[in-house]
Amino acid sequence: MTKSAEKSKRRGDVTSYCDWMSQLPPELHNIPLFNLAIPGSHDSMSYDLDINSAIIEPDNLKRLSKIYCARKIVRKWAITQEETITKQLDAGVRYFDLRIARKRNDTNPTRLYFYHGLYTLTDVETVLNIINDWAERHPKEILILALSHFKGFDKKIEEHLHIHLINFIKTLFRAKLFHKMDIPTLKRCWDQGRNVIVSYDYPANQHPEIWSKITYYYGKSMDPTEVKSELRRALETRRPLPCFFVCGLNLTLPDDARTLRYILRLCDNLVNVIGRSLPKLLQWVEEQAEKTPMNIVASDLVTRDGFVSTVVKLNISKRV
Repeated sequence: MTKSAEKSKRRGDVTSYCDWMSQLPPELHNIPLFNLAIPGSHDSMSYDLDINSAIIEPDNLKRLSKIYCARKIVRKWAITQEETITKQLDAGVRYFDLRIARKRNDTNPTRLYFYHGLYTLTDVETVLNIINDWAERHPKEILILALSHFKGFDKKIEEHLHIHLINFIKTLFRAKLFHKMDIPTLKRCWDQGRNVIVSYDYPANQHPEIWSKITYYYGKSMDPTEVKSELRRALETRRPLPCFFVCGLNLTLPDDARTLRYILRLCDNLVNVIGRSLPKLLQWVEEQAEKTPMNIVASDLVTRDGFVSTVVKLNISKRV
């Protein structure tokens, strides 16, 4: 080990964000993961949206699904991540916002996709296999997978689809799944050889390996000032303890006709808007963390602007 590496280790600095959890100082190994600052990605699979997919949101554009330029517009305002799930993992992201949907009239009755405006090209089982392989190679990095929304789960097949997906998750990750009865710490996860936590936004109480929905706070606005104001209010008045919670830095398009003001900008897209706001939001995170604890901090464009390093470095202030 070089002198600079030894000095960094003594200070508790992280030198590789691909394995940042294993590099945290020993005094952080026994505190609940609820009390660590963990970088996460919002709409984690939106880099994979299929231009040939039907439009499934916003509602006022669904009828235009057959028009290519309409799908193209939706796609450029629905992409919130630029990099693959593997590159997000390698960059240090440890929480993933995975929104599930079933394609109408799919010939495979249990095949599921992700979505954000459009369906993804890649199906759910393929992506979960990729995540499982990564978790196998990085046993000291704890991954939190939040599955939610379940669009297109018609009532007649809803229960069957949930049973199929939960059983697939349990069979795939097996002993990697950390049970919800225990309070997760780095050391406890490492000692048990369990490094995957699955949160599922649908009742699954009979499965000890499946966690319930994780609270996600967000600003529901395209204005970063409004986002910061709403998040500050949530962190200071509504933050649940002790459990996981997400502070979402993501910008959100209006869910009514006002969305047209944005998506009809021919020379702009969501990635550009996010890129302009993210540095301000990250500065706010550093300032707010001095006043209120942060847990999972989720963002768009997670491989840009030092997002991961900003969040991970918040943990150094937790040293006792």
